[in-house]
Amino acid sequence: MSNLFSVDGKRALVTGGTRGIGRAICDLFLAQGASLLVVARTEEELDIRLNDWRQSGGTVDGIVADVSTSEGRWHVIHSVRGHWDRLDIFVNCAGTNIRRKSVDYSIEEFRQIIDTNATAAFELSRHLHGLLRASKDAAVVFIGSTAGLSTVPTGAPYAMSKAALDQLTRYLAVEWAGDGIRVNSVAPWYIRTPLVEGVLSDKAYYDKVIARTPLGRIGEPIEAAAATAFLCARGASFITGQTIAVDGGFLAKGM
Repeated sequence: MSNLFSVDGKRALVTGGTRGIGRAICDLFLAQGASLLVVARTEEELDIRLNDWRQSGGTVDGIVADVSTSEGRWHVIHSVRGHWDRLDIFVNCAGTNIRRKSVDYSIEEFRQIIDTNATAAFELSRHLHGLLRASKDAAVVFIGSTAGLSTVPTGAPYAMSKAALDQLTRYLAVEWAGDGIRVNSVAPWYIRTPLVEGVLSDKAYYDKVIARTPLGRIGEPIEAAAATAFLCARGASFITGQTIAVDGGFLAKGM
């Protein structure tokens, strides 16, 4: 019972693991005793994080890859297969956004957002299925957004990509339940990360966000990480196909 809410001993792959929510997830997983493979696009930043984690006693290695590309995704897949014969946890956290009005996007910008946020999640998940099945008790968590569940000023392509993750969550949860793989997603509202620093620096906009959030504050990365860790732990063993909002009550407020 003591490990009911821990990922101790699990082997976990986390994409987008050097910043924001992804970094908080890696910090928490390592603190709980998981072994990690962390994916990031920037080698220098990844090396800094790996050094910090290893000095703290973590069992962690890194993969430099751009998961928005087919080449990057296959590099991740082959690297995981080279490290492990099973995968207990896959957290898809890599994401990007370009904020524009719908009529102002180029098709290249649209594809970059969709490929990073949605295509990567689908391709990595399905090609890692064999390793996840080998675990016999695996958990997949997609880091989505309240933008996929409501209209918020983030841009249509971003919202579309996050809504796709929610639907992918439901489909894979049903398809893969018999393989011992649970699939869920976490949908944060505004979390204090580098991705939102720019928009939240606008005082008028910040005040509007706070007014729409019943708990009256911005979320912290550890709060999204904690929900993710719970969904990967044995305490969530009967939870699959769900999207858990970490939103301070935003979605519940309505008018």
